[in-house]
Amino acid sequence: MDSMKPGRRRFLGGLLAAGLVPAPTWADVGSPAYLSAAAKPDGAYVLCGISAALDVLFEIPLPVRGHAAAGHPARPEAVAFARRPGTVAMVINCATGTPKATLDAPEGRHFYGHGAFSADGAWLFTTENDFEAGRGVVGVWDVAAGYKRTGEFDSGGVGPHDIKRLPGSDTLVIANGGIDTHPGSGRAKLNIATMQPNLSYAENGRITETTSLPADLHMNSIRHLDVAPTGDVAFGMQWQGDTPVASLVGVHKRGAAPVLLDAPAEDARRLDGYIGSIAFSKDGKSIAATSPRGSVLHVYDAENMRLKASLDLEDVCGVATHETGFTLTSGTGLLSGLRGQNLQSGSRAKQAWDNHLVLL
Repeated sequence: MDSMKPGRRRFLGGLLAAGLVPAPTWADVGSPAYLSAAAKPDGAYVLCGISAALDVLFEIPLPVRGHAAAGHPARPEAVAFARRPGTVAMVINCATGTPKATLDAPEGRHFYGHGAFSADGAWLFTTENDFEAGRGVVGVWDVAAGYKRTGEFDSGGVGPHDIKRLPGSDTLVIANGGIDTHPGSGRAKLNIATMQPNLSYAENGRITETTSLPADLHMNSIRHLDVAPTGDVAFGMQWQGDTPVASLVGVHKRGAAPVLLDAPAEDARRLDGYIGSIAFSKDGKSIAATSPRGSVLHVYDAENMRLKASLDLEDVCGVATHETGFTLTSGTGLLSGLRGQNLQSGSRAKQAWDNHLVLL
């Protein structure tokens, strides 16, 4: 199962140190299609590389529970983020299975569990909370300098969670969930009555566009994102209200208002107010959204903005595009594939998959 044995990692690491082989690429660790954090049965935490055929190619120890990861665009290097609100992220050399650097959130900041590289891999951007000021920031880290933090910029809102780069550019889209938190209050949500989620777009450290939900949906926290080849953004939400909500999935095209994708009332209720992850299909024509609380997967037609399939899958959360559909992970350890509208059960790993399946 594991094609990257410890001995091979040490051997490759020695060759690299001696300058005897070219710089490694993701192909040198089996060409993984995805990354995911997981918890082992003994309570240990790992970061795994997963192939498009749903084989686990490697697993690398983590010191704490992971949430999501960011994969370097060229070399087999990943940044594993601790479950929010974490103050540490680990940079891992996936070829040797060893830590390369540790990112420590500056004083007064914590990470939200997500990050994104620039197109050339020279910069890492991290979503963070400036918790004394109650504002969101994006941290900027210089990769060539050993992931040295060089600055930050305003995220355009409160509670930035997910962050993605638009195709063919270094424009970033940020999901500002709108929820104010403070480590002194644990995970308590401090501003539900006044929260204002939004999507913001940043170029060269400056917010260039922001879009918000209608006022009556201000408690629909925008949490997770995916980007289509066209640059359209799909976003998944988590409802903080007491009454049912018709939509937890939306699509945004720059320069226009967001469009919410409604589902029939019973299907919307099954989501239990919570979208865990979201993904476009490779052709951009479908959107998959998961609800681990409802143990349900929704698939929407991205062209007519309608729900076209609802499938039961216990504790499903991670989702990412596949050549012929989607790949899914579950807290039960299941790796499965959605091919067309057919859910194909894959392998069941010994570990429980964490929230997100990150596409490389």
